[in-house]
Amino acid sequence: MLNNLADQPSYSTVRAQLRMLEEKGHVRHEEHGLRYVYVPTVPRDVARRSALRHLVETFFDGSAEKLVAALLGGEISRISGEELDRLTRLFTKDRKER
Repeated sequence: MLNNLADQPSYSTVRAQLRMLEEKGHVRHEEHGLRYVYVPTVPRDVARRSALRHLVETFFDGSAEKLVAALLGGEISRISGEELDRLTRLFTKDRKER
């Protein structure tokens, strides 16, 4: 991923970012000899939900409908029939559970 950046971040920039993430409780470090190894403090699914909630609030005014519309807008042809069927089942299941 770092190879895709126009200018790779310096060592001190990465350290500062990791320190900030650690202060906020997103990661913790373990010492392995002279190295610090950073590990997440929350499971991936919890972080994913939190990030998605933040994304929806920030860019879509808290609207899941606006998010889905943006995802599908112009990209509907890229979604296979099988994926559309799975999405339909998810929506149907959610509606029944409400």
